[in-house]
Amino acid sequence: MEETSVVEDENTRIRRFQELDKSALPPDGGPGFNRLIFSGSPYLLQHAENPVDWYPWGEEAFARARSEDKPIFLSIGYATCHWCHVMAHESFVDREVAETLNRSFVAIKVDREERPDVDEQYMTAAQLMGVGGGWPLNVIMDQDRRPFFIATYLPRTRRRGMVGIIDLLRQIASLWETKREEIARHGADVVAALNQLTSQPGVAELPGSEVREKAYGQLREIYDQKWGGFGTAPKFPMPLYLSFLLHYSRRTGRQEAWEMAEHTLRTMRRGGIYDQLGFGFHRYSVDHQWLVPHFEKMLYDQALLALCYLEAYQVKPDDFFRGVAAEIFTYLVRDMTAPAGGFYAALDADSEGREGVYYIWTRDEVKAVLGREAGERFCRLFGVTEEGNFEGRNILSLPLELPEFAAKEPVPVSALTAEVADWRQRLLQARSRRVKPLRDEKILTAWNGLVIAALARGYAVTGEVSYRLAADRAVTFISERLASSTGRLLRLRHGEDGGIPGFLEDYAFFAWGLLELYEATLETAYLTEALRLTGEMLSLFRDTAGGGLFESGSDVETVLVKSRGGPDGVIPSGSSVALRNILKLGRITGDELLLGQGEAILRSYMGKVAQQPASYLVFLSAWDDFQGPLVEITLAGDQRAPEAAAMLRAIGRRYLPGLVLRHTSDAAYPAPEGRPTAYVCAAGACRPPVMAREDLERLLDGLGANL
Repeated sequence: MEETSVVEDENTRIRRFQELDKSALPPDGGPGFNRLIFSGSPYLLQHAENPVDWYPWGEEAFARARSEDKPIFLSIGYATCHWCHVMAHESFVDREVAETLNRSFVAIKVDREERPDVDEQYMTAAQLMGVGGGWPLNVIMDQDRRPFFIATYLPRTRRRGMVGIIDLLRQIASLWETKREEIARHGADVVAALNQLTSQPGVAELPGSEVREKAYGQLREIYDQKWGGFGTAPKFPMPLYLSFLLHYSRRTGRQEAWEMAEHTLRTMRRGGIYDQLGFGFHRYSVDHQWLVPHFEKMLYDQALLALCYLEAYQVKPDDFFRGVAAEIFTYLVRDMTAPAGGFYAALDADSEGREGVYYIWTRDEVKAVLGREAGERFCRLFGVTEEGNFEGRNILSLPLELPEFAAKEPVPVSALTAEVADWRQRLLQARSRRVKPLRDEKILTAWNGLVIAALARGYAVTGEVSYRLAADRAVTFISERLASSTGRLLRLRHGEDGGIPGFLEDYAFFAWGLLELYEATLETAYLTEALRLTGEMLSLFRDTAGGGLFESGSDVETVLVKSRGGPDGVIPSGSSVALRNILKLGRITGDELLLGQGEAILRSYMGKVAQQPASYLVFLSAWDDFQGPLVEITLAGDQRAPEAAAMLRAIGRRYLPGLVLRHTSDAAYPAPEGRPTAYVCAAGACRPPVMAREDLERLLDGLGANL
């Protein structure tokens, strides 16, 4: 019970630290605290009461390391990271570990979501040194930031072949005294390898369709025919793979690519990786059949997966896909929205000191809420058994889709659907009385840009005004509270704390959201701001020598090397989204300079894209749109008129890769009597203008193979 009370207070404890009057505290934090108490980061605040003499990342820590001639112990993680919690509770609260660290090292704690530049460079270094990726990431480096030892989770003492942190720290302290030259050489080699890795083999000529086919072949090779998804356990949702398959299928007509995406989207929604009561996706499945998740919920997953389901609905207007996107938005608005607008970063996996306990059920618990008869039917539908499927309890899943289950019972589908909605609300109410997982209340510009893009697409596809309003509130929050006095975009805000300059992905993802809003509404203000941000982004991040884009701005520190990034991860790379924005903005506005800059960026990366195309799928889609046939739709007349809204819905409901959509008042595009008029050009031919939604729909449906 003691542990439960501590965990139960985690949300309020972090909030109390954030609101604490720190003006009277000494610079080192004072009794009971360390320097991290001055941070606003929930992750750093989780460590503010550690006996470890932590520093935040900054010159103060490096200066002390130089003056005392100590190596640096850098620990990188994030607030909702399960194994970060485990290591914190085992080691960083332990007096012996703290004494060892404080005696021989300068200890730095970094929130990877605050400083993706620090995380990315040391994670890349870890992979170069043969260490598998993951968090916590523990780096031991010299005073020039050059790493010479990296590990992920470390137990307090030796366990199952893993070295204990106390022994490791003592060994490295000894090596620091006796083998300094060897350490320096090793660190220099790692930095040289990082420099080599960040160089880009540009291409004189853009490749042909073979690079797209190679990417598809790589995905096809790792596709799970039975359960959907890619690879074996652990299995991540990989929304960028799914979006590429939808794009590829439409461009090539390959039905198999659509079937791979559709099967994955359906099986994931039925699995335990999806929160069957509260909606939203957990971070990944520890098995291959999507049943047992790692229970974190990340904001970026919700945004990118909502986009996938909306794109699938555009390809095939099945209400299943639209419904899942709507459920994700329900979760985001209900549980992840800040009072002032904007969306929180993540929800922890743990509560009551255990992973997943907030989400799991026994049969008796279900029946206590729903009654015996309804409870029995619920258990049959959601796979709840007496023995359980997770530590003696049950993760909810849907072994059968609702129509199949309804036929088996038998019960009308409409009646079952209504029952499920009622059951869900009653069980959600019961669940809300449990100890809630920690919510990381950072508001990250980049991740909010992804949500804005998803909500805007939701509005374009469905016309649901609440989606646009939620997106607008997030735009206002970023514009008013995540920009410096000079207009420089910032990385994040938690409470009143902010100030870290935005990275490439912050600019690119926010501009993407604004572009999606422009295409959904044709309101000029969104386009104007997207253009302004893109201009500033090019000024801050462009590699004028190599033609690509740096991940960090020219006005901030370089961690180890000036990284150009490029490969997509679980989220798209800043470079790939920036490229797509630049090319689209260039075409919308007819700006040849922008198009030229976009093509230069494309060429600078295509050497690496051609080598490993499945790692650059967003780049590939941008390249394909650049090479492939365009659909250009120019709307003249009053874009706010009901007829214009109807035409925008007709466009939004269709999957149109390479779409360029703009509004104009140019006399070259007449709008008789101000009536909204659509001008459509595709595959090098322009069609007669249309002024009715029905005519536009027939025209778009008739394009067929020209897309």
